[in-house]
Amino acid sequence: DSDRKCMTTFHTTPDGGLISFTKGAVESLMDRSVHVLTGRDRTEMSEAMKQEIERANEKMAGDGLRTLAFGIRQWEKMPEDITPEAVENDLTFSGLVGLMDPPREEAKEAVRTCKAAGIKPVMITGDHPLTAKNIARRLGIIEDGGRVMTGQELERLSLEDFEDIVEKIRVYARVAPEQKIKIVKALQDKGEFAAMTGDGVNDAPALKRADIGVAMGITGTDVSKESSHMILLDDNFATIVKAVKEGRRIFDNIRKFIKYTMTSNSGEIWTIFLPPFMGLPIPLLPIHILWINLVTDGLPGLALAVEPAEKGIMDKPPRHPKESIFAHGLGFHLFWVGLLMGSVSIFSEAWFIDDGVTHWRTMVFTVLSLSQMGHVLAIRSESESLFSLGLFSNKPLLGAVVLTFVLQMATIYVPVLNPIFKTAPLTGSELCIALLLSSVVFFAVEIEKWWFRKKIPNNK
Repeated sequence: DSDRKCMTTFHTTPDGGLISFTKGAVESLMDRSVHVLTGRDRTEMSEAMKQEIERANEKMAGDGLRTLAFGIRQWEKMPEDITPEAVENDLTFSGLVGLMDPPREEAKEAVRTCKAAGIKPVMITGDHPLTAKNIARRLGIIEDGGRVMTGQELERLSLEDFEDIVEKIRVYARVAPEQKIKIVKALQDKGEFAAMTGDGVNDAPALKRADIGVAMGITGTDVSKESSHMILLDDNFATIVKAVKEGRRIFDNIRKFIKYTMTSNSGEIWTIFLPPFMGLPIPLLPIHILWINLVTDGLPGLALAVEPAEKGIMDKPPRHPKESIFAHGLGFHLFWVGLLMGSVSIFSEAWFIDDGVTHWRTMVFTVLSLSQMGHVLAIRSESESLFSLGLFSNKPLLGAVVLTFVLQMATIYVPVLNPIFKTAPLTGSELCIALLLSSVVFFAVEIEKWWFRKKIPNNK
């Protein structure tokens, strides 16, 4: 029982007698024991004996062992009152053991990754403070000299006083599950976004109160699972860290999809909106806009969803939950790249009209479509150059770009499609000019990323 920190079972002896065994925290059993087995005989539990037991307990705990004490009591018959108050007293302290329960190998690396990602891991345990401190130090949760707060200390503090120090405490020992909710509330009151793990019935309130409650899938009770927001199927802390990384990758890719599609739409708007003010005809027909939105935007945009995680994705601080998706320059990027895309398209229109080329509309249609292909390749990373990432690091996107290019060329060079899309074949030199003009957007975005890397070298 987490409140009593012990449990008792009854057993019959071979001679027909009755005996109870109690196991639990060392300090709990010492308080309930009146005698102690010394190996030679049974003596009274004296203050000196308690100190000797406590020294042995602290030595084991200091070595990182989880200590468990045992007590026994002889009965003539099964007591009518089997409440803990009636049964768990007048015990004979029979000894204590140290259990080696080392943390998983991947846990230390997971803690290091959490710290690099701006996540502060906090350890809450029912173990002895020395055991908790030893394990926390091995995992890297605290450094030498770090403070460990016990459940008794936590209970004595008011919520207001606790809030003054809660951000400095990384390890809690001998904490009852009910006290977890006090820790969560204090962290939330200080503006922290708290995630809490738990597996027992008594953990349910804290799991529900936390911003993200994580229940254990193997050892967790049904109540804890129903109260949580997420269930950890393998009960492994490292899996939580992997989930954080995957979540960051997905969010980054959502931002890239929005950046791509909205910039493309912005480029189309500028291409259609500005020419009449310059005395030029509207360059795009409805069929062109439909083609760009369905094919040029669609295929590469979907392929961005499988973009691998960027380098250093777990070295960045967490974003604020209320942060706009257009933060960190995304909104400005939509404006200036869309305007550049439209300007290049309008420039190609004015150039070819001035040269008397009758299929100038085909030229504008091609330049705008290929500009978007260059843009989607450039925005695969918010800071890394495409030349560093490599074309083949996202093969679905490369395939989508190649397929879109082939389809775009088909609208120009397949005779049966020319009357449908109102296009005409371009000469080799015209196609080269279109490729050069459309590459302006790609190199402009690469320069933007170069400037970003130069301004913020570590990309944090």
